[in-house]
Amino acid sequence: MVLFRRPARRRGPEMPDGELSLQEPPPLPEVVPDSSAIWTYLPMALMSVSMMFMFMRPGATRGSGGFIYLALGVMVVAAAAMFVGQAMRRSSERKQRLKGERRDYLRYLGQMRRKVSGAVADQQLALSWRHPEPAALLSMVGTTRLWERRPRDEDFGEIRIAVGDQKLGLKLTPVSTSPVEDLEPLSAHALRSFMRAYATVPNQPIAIYLRAWARVLFRGDEEHIRAVTRALLAQLATFHSPDDLWLAFCVADDRRADWEWTKWLPHALHPHDIDGAGPLRMTVSALGELEDLLGAEFQERPAFDPDAAPGREEPFTVIVIDGGTVPSGHRLDGPGYRNTVVLDLSGALTWRPGRVTLRFEVSADALALVRTDRDRKEQTTVLGRPDAFGTTGATVLARRLAPYRMGMGTGPDAAEPLSTNVELTTLLGIPDLHRHDPAALWQQHTGPGRLRVPIAVGADGQPVELDIKESAQGGTGPHGMLIGATGSGKSELLRTLVLALALTNSSETLNFVLVDFKGGATFLGLDELPHTSAVITNLAGEAALVSRMQDALHGELMRRQELLRAAGNYTSALDYEKARASGVPLEPLPSLFVVVDEFSELLAAHREFMELFVMIGRLGRSLGVHLLLASQRLDEGRMHQLESHLSYRIGLRTFSAMESRGVLGVPDAYQLPPAPGSGFLKSGVEALTRFRAAYVSGPYQERRGVAHQARVTSQTVPWTTAYVMPRQLSMAPDPDPQPEPEESGETLLSAAVARLRDAGPAAHQVWLPPLDRPTTLDQVLPPLTPDPELGLTAVDWPGRGRLTIPIGIVDRPFDQLRDLLTLDLSGAGGHIAVAGGPQSGKSTMVRTILTALALTHTPREVQFYCLDFGGGTLSGLSGLPHMSGVAARLETERVSRTIAEVTSLLAARERFFLDHGIDSMATFRRRRNAGEFPDERHGDVFLVIDGWSTVRQDFDRHIQTFGAIAARGLNYGIHLIVTTARWVELTSAIRDQAATHLELRMGDPMDSEIDMRRAASVPRLPGRGLTRDTKLHYLTALPRIDGTEAADDLTEGVADLVAAISESWPGPPAPPVRMLPTKLPYAELPAPAKESGPEGGFRMAIGLEEEELSPVWHDFTESPHMIVVGDTESGKTNMLRMAAKAVMDRYTPAEARILVVDYRRELVEAIPDEYRLGHAVSMDALKDMLSGAARAVTTRLPGPEITPSRMRKCDWWKGPRLFILVDDYDLLGTGPMNAPFDPLLNHLALGW
Repeated sequence: MVLFRRPARRRGPEMPDGELSLQEPPPLPEVVPDSSAIWTYLPMALMSVSMMFMFMRPGATRGSGGFIYLALGVMVVAAAAMFVGQAMRRSSERKQRLKGERRDYLRYLGQMRRKVSGAVADQQLALSWRHPEPAALLSMVGTTRLWERRPRDEDFGEIRIAVGDQKLGLKLTPVSTSPVEDLEPLSAHALRSFMRAYATVPNQPIAIYLRAWARVLFRGDEEHIRAVTRALLAQLATFHSPDDLWLAFCVADDRRADWEWTKWLPHALHPHDIDGAGPLRMTVSALGELEDLLGAEFQERPAFDPDAAPGREEPFTVIVIDGGTVPSGHRLDGPGYRNTVVLDLSGALTWRPGRVTLRFEVSADALALVRTDRDRKEQTTVLGRPDAFGTTGATVLARRLAPYRMGMGTGPDAAEPLSTNVELTTLLGIPDLHRHDPAALWQQHTGPGRLRVPIAVGADGQPVELDIKESAQGGTGPHGMLIGATGSGKSELLRTLVLALALTNSSETLNFVLVDFKGGATFLGLDELPHTSAVITNLAGEAALVSRMQDALHGELMRRQELLRAAGNYTSALDYEKARASGVPLEPLPSLFVVVDEFSELLAAHREFMELFVMIGRLGRSLGVHLLLASQRLDEGRMHQLESHLSYRIGLRTFSAMESRGVLGVPDAYQLPPAPGSGFLKSGVEALTRFRAAYVSGPYQERRGVAHQARVTSQTVPWTTAYVMPRQLSMAPDPDPQPEPEESGETLLSAAVARLRDAGPAAHQVWLPPLDRPTTLDQVLPPLTPDPELGLTAVDWPGRGRLTIPIGIVDRPFDQLRDLLTLDLSGAGGHIAVAGGPQSGKSTMVRTILTALALTHTPREVQFYCLDFGGGTLSGLSGLPHMSGVAARLETERVSRTIAEVTSLLAARERFFLDHGIDSMATFRRRRNAGEFPDERHGDVFLVIDGWSTVRQDFDRHIQTFGAIAARGLNYGIHLIVTTARWVELTSAIRDQAATHLELRMGDPMDSEIDMRRAASVPRLPGRGLTRDTKLHYLTALPRIDGTEAADDLTEGVADLVAAISESWPGPPAPPVRMLPTKLPYAELPAPAKESGPEGGFRMAIGLEEEELSPVWHDFTESPHMIVVGDTESGKTNMLRMAAKAVMDRYTPAEARILVVDYRRELVEAIPDEYRLGHAVSMDALKDMLSGAARAVTTRLPGPEITPSRMRKCDWWKGPRLFILVDDYDLLGTGPMNAPFDPLLNHLALGW
């Protein structure tokens, strides 16, 4: 089988046309009297007459009679002779003039004869080209004329059937202004003969337009009918492809031998069905069988329509009936089928004159057209001598055509290059991608063929190539532009170009950077190519990605310049590659093809990108960087800077003629058909090249082998037009039947990419993936291993135990790499301030910092005190052995205790450093790690405040404390970590002292302290931010060590991390935050203190104070009275019990006695009788008891002789001390009329 790719149709000689006007023959001259002769000779005649009269007068001259008469006679004769001679001369001159005019006209006709003869020759050449004689058809098989006629051509279905007289194509028109009688007869006759001679041209092909007829009936001699039919079918098969034309035969069995030659014609083979001999021949004996063979689609065709256009979906069908069975009233004998003509050779169809029926009478020498006039009488017109083609010639032609099949294309008109969908593999000569050897094709495209690929088919059917090398290397590059409107096939052409370059160039010699600003599917799947350095999509609306791409491409240019300089100061990549090819040990420097789709929209949104494009245009030639800019529209206002750098232009169908002129300089691209892939290529000053682009997105038909071993037998079958029954073989069951493969949905592009995926080394990564997926701590730290002394830790981390931790990834697109985002908290950067808008990841960053510290430090080295005001996320870290405590916003007491603990630690650390001569925290760490201070349980302490706004709203009383910690804490290993929504919310004391600033995405870029413009480009992704010094983007790592790069289950990930650290730590945890107990037994308080010295004072512990958790004492020596104020059930009575217990523990009954005022009788039982001096449960009893007490105390009043020293000793009176305990004073009902304590008022000042 030969796959024939028919090129664009070659134009044949043109038929002469137009009109030739012939001059009118000369007119006859008018015969008119010549009055001039009369006036010439009249005087002479009159003289003669006068003389006659003179001589005849009597008495005239005498004696001279004879001579005078003689003279007179001579004069008369002379005058007559003169008159006759003059008349004869005039007649001769008229005849000569007439002859001259006739001679000139005949000469003119001779000139016209030569001109018309040329037209006749042109007509004969044109008609013989369009309709060659049958014997000449053999020479056209395999040439560009084979199957040249397409369904849209005007001569599709126009077939020669005879040779006869044809009208001259050049119309001869004589100019006639005079009556024929007034024309010179010979010239007029010559003109008539000229017109008759050239009115027709003899022996010219006579053709019929088959598409205009539903039925063509041939009547006459059968042999001559078959001969002319063979000639007709031979032309059909030669000039029309089997995809556009079907030939079907309904012949009687006894006449089948005459049509055996048709079995070789590809037009007469069924496109799908087969029999035992191969493709089914469309030759049957009954018309019903033929309809079944042609299928339901043929039977469903509408009625015949002479204006219908055939195509691949509905090929033009020619049915030949020669004795076959035709049922009465069959549709072919009536309305017929659309795009179908029947050639009836045997009278099977009824002759009914009509507009769609044609009838010929055929004999050996004449082909006559039979028509009927208005009276229904048959009129016969002889057209000419019928064509005849013998069976032998027809068989030879059919066998020559037999191996040819239509190839290259799957479109509705696969035979037209500019309307054919051409697969890229066809242009590259790749028969099977699954068995394709990439290295072999790469090798074929080295040297001059490097970077030159076919991308389309031109109007002549030849591949259209694009060479992106620079002109000095014979290319049309290195930079170009592609413009195409929506639906023009721009994206498909870009895919085709990229894949073609990948199939023909190794990844060692060519890499791609593919940019799609709008984020469509243009480059979908091409990222798997080893050539692809970057696929950058979805840039619209992502300012950060646009800026990142600009940095990456700029960095690549700088990298290439530096590489050339470092390798030996090479001036260009070409020189570099030449040196490498000569054996110099150099790394490959592949060419870089940068394709930017929708660049117009990119420049409209980011004008600064033009500088990068201009830089690539200027430096790309020497650095091996090629640029292709593609877009739907062309903005000429922004392109003037790039004009001089674009060496080739591709214009697909554009939105307007102006855009076409802007791209190609002509409006032709606007006039392109709407078929995708149609376009023009313009390179340099060369003419435009029209093309139809190849495609790579269509389904790829995989060539599969048979899963089982088939049983092979040989069989010889006759190859005839008759049906051959297939031989049925008994097959052994397949022991391992293979299921039918399902539709894989594989495209040509995906199949090619799969074949190339591992065929070459991976390209240098110009573009690393954006920071859209966070890493985890186990990915930024060395391997984590449990250590018997250190717990779960990264032993190989260089900053382990040194307060240097990784917390994320920094993106460095200019350098085409990523770095760890590390914090050094050992020095001036020990305080951290984190700022970010809502949901920016502040709390997650704090957790990352704390867990990173926990994985690189032991609980003895670092401890955490957390104020969780950010939503409760820090509570998940409470299980860390490093965690001293986590206090939420509603736990105000715990908040205060946490702050108090850190404050106390700061004060204690200050005293400790002073006592031990420690000058810095570094000295403390060194000495402590060396084994000193074993009792010092705290190392570096981190006070975390997650949510500074809550501090300002609810805990503003502690702001000064935080400021003091920020100012003094780092000197003593106290670190502050603060998160805030805005930098301005932080007090200057904290903002200035926190040297480590971590800025996430701000709610308002105006709040950024780094760069407002770059802050606006930070995406709304938790954990994304900008570094303070380099203004680079970073992404915080997730606080988990399970490698899961997702935040959906971060709580579980944090819990697993905390559990792993806690389980691996063998030592004691960090000292917890000490809280005031909810219940404090009296026995746990210190015993009442007796002051030393002769005075012997009395102090009692009433509880624990909040900051130091030390006992709170009440000294009765300094303050002998105590008032307990509190709400119901607040412990007032309990305080009195404690006081009574303290008195009884301090004194004996002889030394102290207690008076109890207890209306509710709840206190009296706590005081034994030996200490209870009195108990009042009513006002009267109270008054009596206090009056007695007053009288007793009065005796103890010091007199004037008592000195101050004795006052302190109280040695001037004897007896027990009195302690009056009053419970529920509000129940006493005191007032102006009831004042039971009045007797004691004068003695209270001297109470002790």
